[in-house]
Amino acid sequence: MTSGLRKGLTSYGDAGFSLFLRKAFIKAMGYSDDALERPIVGVTNTYSDYNPCHGNVPQIIEAAKRGVMLSGAMPFVFPTISIAESFAHPTSMYLRNLMAMDTEEMIRAQPMDAVIVIGGCDKTLPAQVMAAISADLPTVVIPVGPMVVGHHKGEVLGACTDCRRLWAKYRAGDMDDAEIEAVNGRLAPSVGTCMVMGTASTMACMIEAMGLSLPMSATIPAPHAERFRLAEASGKVAAEMAKAKGPKPSEVLTPASFKNAQVVLQAIGGSTNGLIHLTAMAHRSPHRLDLAAFDQIGREVPVLVDLKPSGEHYMEHFHHAGGVPKLLAQLGDLIDLDARTISGQTLREIAANAEDVPGQDAIRPRNNPIKKEGGLAILHGNLAPRGAVIKQSAASPKLLQHTGRAVVFESVEDMTLRVDDPDLDVTADDVLVLRNAGPKGAPGMPEAGYLPIPKKLARGGTKDMVRISDARMSGTAFGTIVLHITPESAVGGPLALVQNGDMIRLDVAKRSIELLVDAAELERRRAVLKPAAAPEQARRGYAWLFNETIMQADEGCDFDFMQRTGSAKG
Repeated sequence: MTSGLRKGLTSYGDAGFSLFLRKAFIKAMGYSDDALERPIVGVTNTYSDYNPCHGNVPQIIEAAKRGVMLSGAMPFVFPTISIAESFAHPTSMYLRNLMAMDTEEMIRAQPMDAVIVIGGCDKTLPAQVMAAISADLPTVVIPVGPMVVGHHKGEVLGACTDCRRLWAKYRAGDMDDAEIEAVNGRLAPSVGTCMVMGTASTMACMIEAMGLSLPMSATIPAPHAERFRLAEASGKVAAEMAKAKGPKPSEVLTPASFKNAQVVLQAIGGSTNGLIHLTAMAHRSPHRLDLAAFDQIGREVPVLVDLKPSGEHYMEHFHHAGGVPKLLAQLGDLIDLDARTISGQTLREIAANAEDVPGQDAIRPRNNPIKKEGGLAILHGNLAPRGAVIKQSAASPKLLQHTGRAVVFESVEDMTLRVDDPDLDVTADDVLVLRNAGPKGAPGMPEAGYLPIPKKLARGGTKDMVRISDARMSGTAFGTIVLHITPESAVGGPLALVQNGDMIRLDVAKRSIELLVDAAELERRRAVLKPAAAPEQARRGYAWLFNETIMQADEGCDFDFMQRTGSAKG
């Protein structure tokens, strides 16, 4: 088996010449023959001035390179797409699959015996793991880590749960312009990902539990020296994997590891986005994620991590309480502790070495959970034949069983224009409905599912309402919000048939979301339903590819031609 610089030679019709030319040009960078004879570890560079979440990537790269060289291999850094949640138009999810393709192809195209992927902000880690599974080269994941907390008037702040909470106060008139501007400068006091259990933290925790990153990788704060020592240790592991030619993702990611990720997703009160990304990752492998089985896990696995938005603490508190290893120890037989990791350790060995922190309350024991059931529940009904999801751990208990009148918004733009109209016919008992915000309809399934409380209700004291959509929601958000309604309205899903004034019944205990309109009336509406037109930009390039091949939420929103085995197009 070829390795190092001899791997994947450029096709010139003469292998000897190909290697001669490759060495001639790379020597222009000042490399010696000794360096060029060693196994190669590729290191992705996802730094960007547009991506403050990844602001520590240059330091992580230097530390990882140091670890690789200390173990006798040669690091080669290469750039890939970088996606930042708040800077990507129309939404970061629109670009996830492009980043996955870019990363996969660069891993395949360039000579490397192992790869270190460095990511964090929401869609980057799933994109990189999707790529790693498809390329199946030995891979080490280094998350960039969460920010440290901010402070305002004696209160601890965390992006972005407190972003949304305080913005809601501003919209309600409880905070003035000067104070919201002060808060704006204090919510994100350092580089790194959101310091609550948003999508970035959720993915990092699941990836650590799946065995693709080293213990404590998910929780070390981004600016801490410990983050860079971990990067050095990750570089050493990557070098050993390059020499040993493994383990590959296909050897680490077993059915047990995917189930472990689901257990952890439920136990941390993780982001609803995590379910879409984990589905996409599983479907790049020979394995599958079943929504019914995931919901059953949620009935059996309690929320043990007391973190916003489901609880009170922040990621640095989770870290100082023992991080994912301590969580694994608390979960015990709910986790397959015999699953192996890239370090060669089993999760049992990692859990046994977890730090015991007296008095910590960020990671609860199973007999004293934050919530008795897991964070996420899967709903079905005539509104969601293929499923929908709700983050029940971050919902208002009084709204988990609720029947209300539909107030329908046709699109994100329609919602933006009308939600604060003083003449909008809406009460706090109504159900806000957003459609045409799914994978194909928006396009890109934006995080618009956190519909704002209409201003006239917010100023009257309303804090939460039932909101349903085919969109996504940030994992940082709180509220009684039903998401990922599948099939989406743009492909003719039942959400397209809802009219203002229809009654909708949500019953989370029964895992049900129902439109209380008889079947004959729904068929009459369907008969006159006009098919959604493709957006004008979908006539060329990536937009065309996205529109033609994007799958639904229950299949991970991947492109249909990228999955390991074909399944029906959404």
